Amino acid sequence: MAPPATGAGPRPARARSGRASTATLALLAFAQLIISVDYNIVYVALPRIGSGLGFSAQHLQWVISAYAVAFGGFLLRGGRACDLFGPRRTFVLGLSLYGVSSLAGGLATGPALLVAARAVQGIGGAFLFPATLTLVGTLFTEGRERNRAYSVWGAAGGSGLIVGALLGGVLTQLLGWRSVLCVNVPLALIAVVAAFRLITSDTARRAGRRIDLPGALTSTLGVTGLVVALVQGPESGWPSATVVLSATAGATLLAAFVLIEARTRDPLMPLRLLRGRGLRTGMAVTFLFMATIGSLAYFLTGYFQNVLGYGALRTGLAYLVPMLAITAGSLLAGRTTTRLGTRTAMTGSLALGAAGTATVALAMAADGSYAALIPGFLALGLGQGTAYTLMFGAAAAGIAGHEQGIASGMASTAQQIGGAVGLAVLVGIAGLGEHTSAAATVDGTRTALFVATAGIALTAVVALGFPRRATDDRRATDDRGASVTP
Repeated sequence: MAPPATGAGPRPARARSGRASTATLALLAFAQLIISVDYNIVYVALPRIGSGLGFSAQHLQWVISAYAVAFGGFLLRGGRACDLFGPRRTFVLGLSLYGVSSLAGGLATGPALLVAARAVQGIGGAFLFPATLTLVGTLFTEGRERNRAYSVWGAAGGSGLIVGALLGGVLTQLLGWRSVLCVNVPLALIAVVAAFRLITSDTARRAGRRIDLPGALTSTLGVTGLVVALVQGPESGWPSATVVLSATAGATLLAAFVLIEARTRDPLMPLRLLRGRGLRTGMAVTFLFMATIGSLAYFLTGYFQNVLGYGALRTGLAYLVPMLAITAGSLLAGRTTTRLGTRTAMTGSLALGAAGTATVALAMAADGSYAALIPGFLALGLGQGTAYTLMFGAAAAGIAGHEQGIASGMASTAQQIGGAVGLAVLVGIAGLGEHTSAAATVDGTRTALFVATAGIALTAVVALGFPRRATDDRRATDDRGASVTP
């Protein structure tokens, strides 16, 4: 993809040399691994966190939800920050927030401090995630090189969702729950130092560009309100005042956000980007992907612990097979899409993921074994790894380089809302409670997985909306609505 026209905004940062590009890709994959690991690393540690800090059963879920709410609420702002201030600055800011908040969380002495630290971690992720996507999409030449880069990036992101559960179990068992937070501190520091060495500095921000403060405020609060309602609904009940007020406020603010974006001269999220079929389809796919495949770890963890009787360490190790399959799928994704095209590779991988999910569900039983789950895990992991690797790149394939950040933020926001919606729906369908018997847990979990299977199949159908080739959806629109070719 050619660089944007002069004056379009900060040009993307570049790797220092051809040899350095491999190290740069490793850095971006490492940062993506940090984001993905943090998403799941505290799941296995939750019981010990609850007892260690005195969380009530009702409020313990906010150790997870605070991260998800802040991540989803700030993604659009993080994506636009990449375009306005440059991806390297945004990359370093996200990592710095991760490091500081992880240290604060590891040292927390009460529930409020830990929840606040997790929220700041989510904000860090909201800046870091679109920055890594922007850098991958602009540092590497379109075609085989970029497909390979997305494969490595996707392998880190897709497997990181599983590595989080694995690492969380190991660290919790050996070093205690605080270690699952403190582990980020040296990792973030290493990545910040490497960023200054491997990625050139961003160019100055174009004079006259401004931050869309009304859009930033309404989008952040609107998405936050919606996500709060979705994550709190299963716990408090959908008719509760908190859920109804959060959902109403979120919907109202998001409606105001759309009106603001349609009228402002320099919008946070240019609505014209939605004219691109790739971005529209990509947002739908990322939403459905996280609503289905992205929610499965919650149910698998419950099955491991409540039916198979696994402890924290063994639960983490149980994710090793899915992790290896996801990594293999991610690494094969670049070669597959180069040969078959994005649309064919995406629909095929999702079909494989649906088959794997159904196979896992059929293998579950009150007296079941881990070995019976392995065939399903292999198919699910291969499909999941390939689809995760492809969907973000496909969403941004027709977007100009100077707007890659906000396109990534839009797709990522759809992903986060999808995860909250999917988990809320599937938890309600499963009907699992704190003292549910093993047989009832199997029945509820299996039902949730069958519904997820149908959702994954629907996602494959939606993925048919991707253009056959990136050049089919290449045209973007500048800030005045004129057609340009990036």
